[in-house]
Amino acid sequence: MYHLTALVTLLALLFYFYTGVAVARARVMFGVKAPAISGQADFERAFRVQMNTLEWLPIFLPSLWLFAVYVNDAIAAGIGVVWIVGRIVYLVGYSEAAEKRGSGFAIQAFASMALWGGALWGIVSRMMQ
Repeated sequence: MYHLTALVTLLALLFYFYTGVAVARARVMFGVKAPAISGQADFERAFRVQMNTLEWLPIFLPSLWLFAVYVNDAIAAGIGVVWIVGRIVYLVGYSEAAEKRGSGFAIQAFASMALWGGALWGIVSRMMQ
């Protein structure tokens, strides 16, 4: 069973849901009517946090699950928590200024690549047995 990975998956999706709510609130706060996605810098940063999170989910989620299946559930979940922390750091930094998004981006990118590389290693190792 992969209870820890399942829990981290739900937490990642909760974070993504939160970013969607933040964009909706920013639309109201800054008067950016749908379908517009530009025009006010604070809104645009909130929107980019949500979109960047969405752009990384197809890399993160399969890598998370493949790592859990082929390597270890607890380690996958731990790295998954690091990814979520990175996304939070990204959100906080980018919300202040675009220049402050780098450390959060680096944390989540490193976690994603660790999951992807670990999953690849796990799959190839099993194939070689």
